Amino acid sequence: MAQWIISFIEQHGYLGIAALMVLENVFPPIPSELIMPFAGFSAARGELSLAGVLAAGTVGSLLGTLPWYVAGRSLTGDRLKRWAGRWGRWLAVSPDDIDHASDWFERHGSAAVFFGRMVPAVRSVISVPAGIARMNLAAFLAWSAAGSLLWVGLLVGLGYGLESQYARVQGWLSPVTMLIVAAIIVAYLWRVLTFKPQKP
Repeated sequence: MAQWIISFIEQHGYLGIAALMVLENVFPPIPSELIMPFAGFSAARGELSLAGVLAAGTVGSLLGTLPWYVAGRSLTGDRLKRWAGRWGRWLAVSPDDIDHASDWFERHGSAAVFFGRMVPAVRSVISVPAGIARMNLAAFLAWSAAGSLLWVGLLVGLGYGLESQYARVQGWLSPVTMLIVAAIIVAYLWRVLTFKPQKP
């Protein structure tokens, strides 16, 4: 899996990084914690520019937030929770997830959008209450971009620093990555299979 991510990024470059980050936000097949360090590794090897990797990761993350923001802005909270109660299994979103994100947004406002971009369980759904609250789109994008850039920068930095040590860690890096991805897939399938429709 590690080599596949690296190969995908090498083959598709910045567009591939952005596409993976969009998917990670809408439907998390591969988390950003795996995507961006490998993008940073590619930058360290001189195959991509560091600035380009940061921009691609941030733009992809930002684009991935928009469907959730639009959903929140287009639907009332109750309608969205009814939808999540019936169909949320496929996107791993429940009415409780929406409630938790809404509570956090109500307590922290714009800061919730900024910090939410760095919290795996909140990263996608924090856009929903921002949309429901009709948060100004420019402000939403600015706070999301700032939080995404910080998170992406941290992950890219880890991958960039790994380059000099790659020969020492490559023997265990791929198995560890496969275990992480397998755990994510198993957790997702368990949630899908055990999902019970909920009423908001």
